Amino acid sequence: MKRITKRYFLNFARFSFIIKGLVLGVIVGVVVSLFRLTIEKMMDFVKWSYHIMGQKPQYIVLWVGLMIVISFITGKLIKADPNIKGSGIPQVEGQLAGELEMNWWSVLWRKWIGGVLGIGSGLFLGREGPSIQLGAALGHGFADLTKKRGSAKRVLIAGGSAAGLSAAFNAPIAGTLFVLEEVYHNFSPLIWTTALASAVSSNYISMNFFGLEPVLKMAPSRVFPLKYYWHLLLVGIFLGLLGLLYQYMTLNSSKIYDKIKFLPEQYRSIIPLLLIIPIGLFLPLSLGGGNGLIINAVDLPVGLMTLLGIFVLRIVFSTVCYGTGLPGGIFLPILTLGAILGAIYGRFMVDMGLLPQYLVVDFVIYSMSGYFAGIGKAPFTAILLITEMVGSLHHLMPLAVVTLTAYAVVDLLGGAPIYEAMLSRLLKKDHKEVQGDYSDRLEIPVFAGSYIQGKQVRDIKWPDTCLLISIRRGEKDTIPHGDTLIHSGDTLVVLTTHANRCHVREKISTITNKMVEN
Repeated sequence: MKRITKRYFLNFARFSFIIKGLVLGVIVGVVVSLFRLTIEKMMDFVKWSYHIMGQKPQYIVLWVGLMIVISFITGKLIKADPNIKGSGIPQVEGQLAGELEMNWWSVLWRKWIGGVLGIGSGLFLGREGPSIQLGAALGHGFADLTKKRGSAKRVLIAGGSAAGLSAAFNAPIAGTLFVLEEVYHNFSPLIWTTALASAVSSNYISMNFFGLEPVLKMAPSRVFPLKYYWHLLLVGIFLGLLGLLYQYMTLNSSKIYDKIKFLPEQYRSIIPLLLIIPIGLFLPLSLGGGNGLIINAVDLPVGLMTLLGIFVLRIVFSTVCYGTGLPGGIFLPILTLGAILGAIYGRFMVDMGLLPQYLVVDFVIYSMSGYFAGIGKAPFTAILLITEMVGSLHHLMPLAVVTLTAYAVVDLLGGAPIYEAMLSRLLKKDHKEVQGDYSDRLEIPVFAGSYIQGKQVRDIKWPDTCLLISIRRGEKDTIPHGDTLIHSGDTLVVLTTHANRCHVREKISTITNKMVEN
């Protein structure tokens, strides 16, 4: 009788991408850490310069000349490659959706230099968006060098994006989740394992540059008292309403510049670069993305009206800066605005006798998460990001209450995720699609309540230019046939050409996102 032996095979498919992710994370960690370090050193120089100018006003003339030079350099960089404009996150979303193609090397060095000059000059811009785009560009380059394209290339771009945010904020878990929740919009196992590997190794490199201390080390109360939970709902509503205001101002800021006909688009930065000079002279603490302002928000020796004035200044000038198209993000400025709003709410309630003073710092922390979740509509990322940046797990429950409330308010009032809205405007204004005829594939999730849940494959009218090649259910891939039932939680793997990728995704997403009527 012939003995039958069972063979075991090692599956290296996912493991190979984890290794690639680790290597990519090291590269991104070095590049983004140098980017972050250069900005910090430049900001130190800028603050010192404003201190000197306060004592010797004649140097202001030289500083005006320097700002003009910075505007000229960044303008030339933007004109040479418009893909470096702004945060960079919408461009990365477009890449991962197959709607944008760009030259990774051009984006990498121009974004690095433009970001250092724009953010380091003291403007109200953040380093996190550019860090994500730098990571994505390195992922793109890594894919090209290893001859990966299609879905494999997008996996590496996503991994580089996660590594970029991780190095920018020392937040590997939030970096991974941000890519899944906000940028890629898919919890594919291959994506999250690669992204997590990249984020972890990138964070390790970043910690060697900046140490182990959390970016926003603060000391919230160990336990938030239950009797004050009603405040969490109020501050969540407050943040949601003001989040809509920020969305409106930021998305329409470029329209004001469009009316200035005599100023070329690439040189619009001259306006905020000149306006920042009086701010630097009189309010040096408010310069930059806002790290120092967040940490000192509770202890600032100012009254409520001054805090309101700082909020108005930050929200107006951050939109003025972003509207120019300068390489710089809104991530950290949003967190700064949230922290100020939390301080305003906390101090007001303390003055009213409705809240003890020691809880004000808690509201500063909760409001950062709530404000970002409302504007970016990425609540899980917001909760984990603030937890990692603050370095405390004692506030997860109240943090979740504020975040969910702010998110629900914005959602009820029709607010869209800000990066998604930016991408839509970018595609309408600047996009020239680059076609490709090689095979590509899509991964589209099926959510609970979807129209196609419980239907057979043959019952769905699929686009003519695609082929459903697999249905992923958990860890198992099933080759579908006409009788195969589609369940909620499935991921549809669809083959098409790269040229038709966007069209096919839109058609299938329209079908899957249609909800069953009760």
